[in-house]
Amino acid sequence: MTTTAPPRVPARRSDRLDLLAPLAAGWLGLGGALALLGTVTGAGYPFGADDPNREANLLRLVPADLGPPVFAGVLLTAAVLALTLAAPAARPARPVRAVLLGYGWAVASVLTVVVPGMQVLVILGYLPILLVGAPFGWPPVDYADVFTGALAARVASIVGGVLLAGALLVWQRRTSGACAACGRDGADRGWRTPAAAARWGRWAAWTAAAVPFGYALTRFAWAVGIPLGIDPEFLGGMRESGAVWAGAGLGAFATVGAVLTLGLVARWGELFPRWIPVLAGRRVPVALAVVPATVVAIAVTGTGLSALSSASFWDLGDGVVAWGPLLFFPLWGVALGAATYAYHLRRRGACHRCDRG
Repeated sequence: MTTTAPPRVPARRSDRLDLLAPLAAGWLGLGGALALLGTVTGAGYPFGADDPNREANLLRLVPADLGPPVFAGVLLTAAVLALTLAAPAARPARPVRAVLLGYGWAVASVLTVVVPGMQVLVILGYLPILLVGAPFGWPPVDYADVFTGALAARVASIVGGVLLAGALLVWQRRTSGACAACGRDGADRGWRTPAAAARWGRWAAWTAAAVPFGYALTRFAWAVGIPLGIDPEFLGGMRESGAVWAGAGLGAFATVGAVLTLGLVARWGELFPRWIPVLAGRRVPVALAVVPATVVAIAVTGTGLSALSSASFWDLGDGVVAWGPLLFFPLWGVALGAATYAYHLRRRGACHRCDRG
């Protein structure tokens, strides 16, 4: 009689996805502990009266004395939630699952979009100018007033929100029977197919590119002396101080971003163009496009929401042309996020875990 040995099952390799939940728990727990310390001592709240960008952020709606205990409660609760997500995946009751996911995604959204406000996007836009001009003393700013503790707290908030979102996504997939890495469940169809994503992703990409082009137009007009949307005297003051060139830098940043956005639906967004040395003809790594586009989508969405929530913003007066593009920043963020997701769906290929694709 012949016996057949059972097939050898390879040992499960360490899964980096399993690290997301404990990392999120540790990061959020540390933030919650610091907020709790600030609650006890009455000091250390980065978004209080000493924050120069407080008025350009939705956090101004939270009284400064309530800020630390609110952050402590939210962050520590989210840390406990992340620890729960780190437990072996079991399918909980539907109401429990809905509550956990609802609370988790709400916290992740606040940490990544609401807390950063518009300061993070402004720094991203000015960063090339600040780095290049630093040795020459231009622009004439005190870097201690730019890279503040409040900015560091906002960046830390984004990191915590992204870690929590990653842990939530993995847990959501596992508890629904889908692959934790790619989210496929063997029944992908409709709008998530590569063909469908190519269609709606094109509309999203062109929408996402139009908004920054409109913003850049106003800044380039100021650079050449055209007071588009602003008072001529105000433009004269900007030219004397050199601020107009910083605006042109932001316009250039927005233009480059718009062009790169179109790469999400262009051939050169999948293969490096022939004029790029060494890389010409090679496939563009998916993460090289998805990661920065996602960061920008989050930043512009937060900027738009902060601007629209400010009463002073609506007092546009004669500056409606200059500041009007900010009205469309939330649309820009959503459209860019959709275009990025469509690009991911088209190019993700077969999954290394479930072999679906």
